[in-house]
Amino acid sequence: MRGFSLIEIILVVVLIGGIVAFAASRILGGGDRAKANLAKAQVQTLAEKVQQYEMDTGSLPDSLDALVANPGNAAGWLGPYAKPAELKDPWNHAYEYRVPGEGQAFDLISLGKDGQAGGDSVDADIKYQ
Repeated sequence: MRGFSLIEIILVVVLIGGIVAFAASRILGGGDRAKANLAKAQVQTLAEKVQQYEMDTGSLPDSLDALVANPGNAAGWLGPYAKPAELKDPWNHAYEYRVPGEGQAFDLISLGKDGQAGGDSVDADIKYQ
């Protein structure tokens, strides 16, 4: 009767560990991809709220805070247009808002998971287009 050698057992354990590590990284990384997809949807929704503000007041808000509370200088303001929690992306970073935008009336950007400009994958910027 021949059994498994110590080397064979170690190889099997290492192989199983590698498979488990790969599977875990794919499963756990899925949460960040889901947040990136959610951020894309939230950027679109928030941009629509900015446009509604513009339709009501005749001008774009100076900041996203004007969607939550009347800035005092906005005739025709019918808000609130958003809740304070809607001004943060799924990673709890404030959305970047710039007027005028680059090539459009305004820019609305989530800086991704890392909260820094640029990046790849879940760290990439998500911009309203």
